Amino acid sequence: MSEFDANIAWTLTQRAASDPSLAAVHQPGSGKDPLSRVYKTLSFYDLEEYSNKLANALLDCGIKPGTRAVLMVKPSFEFFGLTFAVFKAGIIPVFIDPGMGIKGLGKCIADSQAEAFIGIPAAHLARRIFGWGRGSLNQFVAIKSGNRLKSWGVGSTRTLNVASFSDAPPHISVNDNQTAAILFTSGSTGPAKGVVYTHRIFNAQVAALRDLLDIRPGEVDLCTFPLFALFAPALGMTSVIPRMDFTRPGRVNPLEVIGPVERFQVTNLFGSPALLRRVQAYGVLYQTRLPSLNRVVSAGAPVPADVIAGVKSMLNTSSQVFTPYGATESLPVACIGSNEILNETAALTAQGKGVCVGRPVKGMQVAIIPVTNEPIAQMADTTMLKYGQIGEIVVSADQVTQAYDARPEANASSKIMDESQASPRYRHRMGDLGYMDPIGRLWFCGRKAHRVWTSEGPLDTIPTEAIFNQHPLVFRTALVGVGEKGLHTPVICVELKPGRHDWGQIQKDLKRIAMEHSQLAQIEYFLHHQAFPVDVRHNSKIFREKLAVWASRRIH
Repeated sequence: MSEFDANIAWTLTQRAASDPSLAAVHQPGSGKDPLSRVYKTLSFYDLEEYSNKLANALLDCGIKPGTRAVLMVKPSFEFFGLTFAVFKAGIIPVFIDPGMGIKGLGKCIADSQAEAFIGIPAAHLARRIFGWGRGSLNQFVAIKSGNRLKSWGVGSTRTLNVASFSDAPPHISVNDNQTAAILFTSGSTGPAKGVVYTHRIFNAQVAALRDLLDIRPGEVDLCTFPLFALFAPALGMTSVIPRMDFTRPGRVNPLEVIGPVERFQVTNLFGSPALLRRVQAYGVLYQTRLPSLNRVVSAGAPVPADVIAGVKSMLNTSSQVFTPYGATESLPVACIGSNEILNETAALTAQGKGVCVGRPVKGMQVAIIPVTNEPIAQMADTTMLKYGQIGEIVVSADQVTQAYDARPEANASSKIMDESQASPRYRHRMGDLGYMDPIGRLWFCGRKAHRVWTSEGPLDTIPTEAIFNQHPLVFRTALVGVGEKGLHTPVICVELKPGRHDWGQIQKDLKRIAMEHSQLAQIEYFLHHQAFPVDVRHNSKIFREKLAVWASRRIH
């Protein structure tokens, strides 16, 4: 691989050369009706040319290769163009979820030690008001309307016309082990951490997703999750941008998904479990069919079987809902399709066996090790658990990241050196609990940090909650522990389905269910909660830490 081929942006250049007139991005324009709305279109040739001009303009602004730059641009032509532009210019983008909140954003920017900030005017206004990056930021670029950039820094302010710059790619060489980007985790189980992505890791992810999901150039993708959407051009897919609040996918108008799918004959849809729940509820109610979809992909949290079944009912019989398992630090790890889930594993999940996330993807090594919070320096310092034994999931592959950014303590607690391989590298501790079954499938049992340690032994969230979730009036439950580790009092927090319900009777029902399972008989407390706090990225991960604090106040 040459110094230019190694750059993840090269995937766009290749696509622009092979199929220049194909639409790369459809962006919503005027009109309220999703079915008749006007869309603007950028071809792969246009996107390649636009990203080249942007790359040259950013370099002319004085942002040098190797500079870390926070990117805050809404999903749009500019979002796609700028992302590939910074890769081409050798600038290192820092991606942070805008829904993380003011304090969270400020902390992530400070942790990244970014020197440049590239964003829309509203993002710059927020930066000034809340003082983001005061200790490190010194170069600023505002994305203005009419193909203009406003650049300022120490002692100079300029307005640049992007159209006036060369459309030839800048000749910035990179090697495949060079840092390409910093992606922050969602912070759903602790402080958000910057994850170091190299060009090698990006390229490995693209290859893994292409092979896993059999994605073909020329397909059409509906982008409901911005960071995942960046893979679409790299995979040769046309991207359709929906009109929605990307920080609140659980509140999406279903027609803003269904409309574009029908209009552009979308073949690939990635959506969080919360987004898919809304879409399938509408689809089932109105018997909507989406025959163009080859696949629906959902990740970020376990997807309930009823949601999978509802989405599956909208597809052709040959199409499936896939639920890949992974994390910001490693994606994808494993995957399973709706046929296997609905015909086999969902019934076992309901019995408290955990959630099957499928077989490891090609090239992925998965190990299950004993649960500990202590650092493990070498794989030789731990042992491998047998089939069916629950432990921490540890993974290794080309798409597994090797380090957190400026977080030596996180590296020590999450990375294990494996010198048994031809090329020694770190394995990543997922922080998740699970086990392997005898036929090579991985089962997820919850986060290690969420395990409840009682005097009678540990209880894991996903297997425990699944049993109580079978109650017909329960929307979801959350197991939390109150008190000292090892002497936790287990508490089940309960969110009910909409409607007027007799909580007293439901509570009796749940206590009866607990008594029917020996490992759950110790659970005495069931607390009704109106609406669980969830993560901002997918609106699906439950903040059990917050629920534990709430529960402690209720039972003491």
